[in-house]
Amino acid sequence: MRINGVHHIAIIASDYEVSKAFYLDVLGCTLEAEYFRAERRSWMGKLALNGHYLIELFTFPDTPPRKSGPEALGLRHLAFEVDDVPAAREELIGRHVEVEELRVDPNTQKAMFFFRDPDGLPLEIYQR
Repeated sequence: MRINGVHHIAIIASDYEVSKAFYLDVLGCTLEAEYFRAERRSWMGKLALNGHYLIELFTFPDTPPRKSGPEALGLRHLAFEVDDVPAAREELIGRHVEVEELRVDPNTQKAMFFFRDPDGLPLEIYQR
């Protein structure tokens, strides 16, 4: 098998509208399509970043909480690449997003920092 790349990332949100606004307005994604699946009482939004389909945003009734502490088992975080990490951090602060301090990856010497989406999903901004 030859994998060509990552097709999409699926995220389940507790409040679809709040998370949709975060990914669109704060992170700059665009909404490619949106569906309400009545049989599942579930919204699904297809979000793109820079013209590339990237995220499926879902909401389901009665979803259990997921532990997403710093070193929880499973998916650790999603990382987004930018050209200017300090500027991205300042922009998020200006949008009232709580962000961690700037760090330098000790292996690559690239700048980075972490923040969270409305449901606490760990996200990272990483230097190109």
